[in-house]
Amino acid sequence: MKKLVVEESGCRFKLQIEFLWLRGAIMSKLIDNSISIYEALQNIKDGKYVMPAFQRQFVWGMEQIEKLWDSILLDYPIATFLFWRVDDSNVTWDTYFCNFLSDVTFDSRKQADSVNYDLTGINIHDTDTAVLDGQQRLTSLFLSLFGEAYIRPNYARKKSGDRIVTKLLIELNKNKISVVEGEYNSKKFDIKFSEKIGRLSPTQFEIKNILYEKFQDETTREKAIEEAIVHVPADSKDYARNILQKLYNKVFVEKLVRYTEIIDMKQDDALEMFVRFNSGGKALRKSEITMSILEAYWPSAKTEFGKILVDSYARFDTDFIIRAALMLYGDVVKSNINKKIAEELKNDWNGFKKALTNTESLLKEMNIDVSRFSSSWNVLLPIIYYIYYNPDDYGKNIKGVRAYLLRAIFFTYFQSGTTGKLQQMKSNINSFDYEITIEMLDQMNDLRVTDGKIEDVLNSEKGSRVAGEVLYYLNLDWTSKNYKYEQDHLHPDNRFIGSKPVSVSIADWKRWHGMRNRLPNLHLLEGRSNGSKNDMRLVDYYNDMNDEQKVEFYKQAMIPQDVSLDIEHFEQFYEARKSILAEKIRELLG
Repeated sequence: MKKLVVEESGCRFKLQIEFLWLRGAIMSKLIDNSISIYEALQNIKDGKYVMPAFQRQFVWGMEQIEKLWDSILLDYPIATFLFWRVDDSNVTWDTYFCNFLSDVTFDSRKQADSVNYDLTGINIHDTDTAVLDGQQRLTSLFLSLFGEAYIRPNYARKKSGDRIVTKLLIELNKNKISVVEGEYNSKKFDIKFSEKIGRLSPTQFEIKNILYEKFQDETTREKAIEEAIVHVPADSKDYARNILQKLYNKVFVEKLVRYTEIIDMKQDDALEMFVRFNSGGKALRKSEITMSILEAYWPSAKTEFGKILVDSYARFDTDFIIRAALMLYGDVVKSNINKKIAEELKNDWNGFKKALTNTESLLKEMNIDVSRFSSSWNVLLPIIYYIYYNPDDYGKNIKGVRAYLLRAIFFTYFQSGTTGKLQQMKSNINSFDYEITIEMLDQMNDLRVTDGKIEDVLNSEKGSRVAGEVLYYLNLDWTSKNYKYEQDHLHPDNRFIGSKPVSVSIADWKRWHGMRNRLPNLHLLEGRSNGSKNDMRLVDYYNDMNDEQKVEFYKQAMIPQDVSLDIEHFEQFYEARKSILAEKIRELLG
């Protein structure tokens, strides 16, 4: 029989705790113990067990809960839990915790609806244990026996409140069991949630009913079991009795909740341990862990972030705000949120918001929409840093800010080593009295304008990020936000495929073929115009225009004067336009 995988904790659990303890990171005492499922869940119900506020959302789906109970009845261990003893010595009045969920709604795909735990303070006379690892398993067990589960129909919207009660059932008639034999990681018992409350089979048993007093009382248990299996066929009665007796033993008798309790551990150490152990089960992204840690010190952080991430910043994410906070208040290289940074961000929230608002305003002065950077926001962080320290006169150095922004984009400054380069910018801005200046940029190898860098930009090809960005900024003065523009060849691509012009040598033709996709043969064209131009020869496209359009085309496309538009003179056209673009790019870069 293949072992059923129960997600959430890994087999390295104890070794990792011992390693952390031995290396001296946590000067604490470890106690191993075990209790029954019922005792653990009763502790949750009584408020004795809570979770630190940096715990994540409940993310398990119905199938994971079903498999957890299947594993329990198959005598599989459900992994070790990690508890943290809390008292007056290691928590303060403003340390927040979370209560366990008493009900959860699942969507039509049977996945938890990203449920947040409720934040609360604690009375250490009633609460003495915080669960560091085992949150998903304990929540699932608590919902199964003490809570309620609902499913939202696929026609119902999340905010509508429409939901249907669902019950966790086990089939007692072995002849009706619908499990896939031999399939890896499949259930061996027929345990499943069902919302068909009015049409339950008389041979199905609701798992939470094992809590009835008649099952707990030794003098009435046998009778209770017989009543529960009265509709089970004779050939399945022994099977059914064994299941219910085993269910009772697993919940009330066996010490299945094996845990390591850590005593005398401070909250910062608890945070570190939480991060280290959340690599099991559904892995947390670093941003989720960081956000959880931030919320431990500032419970309303996510709500406040949501107020910023609207309008022009609507497509940005919480990672942007966290990285910006690290840029302003912490170490952007280590990228770790701690209590000091969280409290600085909370206490200076108005100043932080003002820096973002002013950044948007400064970019508008340059005719640039901040929303353009929703997926490439690292480039904005040095600007935000500069503006934060110059809240009232940030516009005085718009030339230096523009030069930085475009150099960083054109030279792909943040393509690698992002955090190190952010720290470099932060250090250089500090050295120049919290200013971004062209003098500062010219002292930085990666942002200094050189002939080699300009040549690399000019050699960027159609479809590349650099070519698209350069064309966008070269044409800011005439493009409209109401239209979509595309990169287009001036001399059409298909003109370089097939037979060459008679007057052009084979060697030149091959070389031109390699040059055709580079920036000097590209321009921006509004989508509909691009469709109509299609593969027209450049000279024919130009001759189809009226006199006013011809003047506008030469200006917008930066076409060199006194150079033929015929394909036979492509190299002369290419080199002349390359010189024009090089000069204009240098102007943009300050």
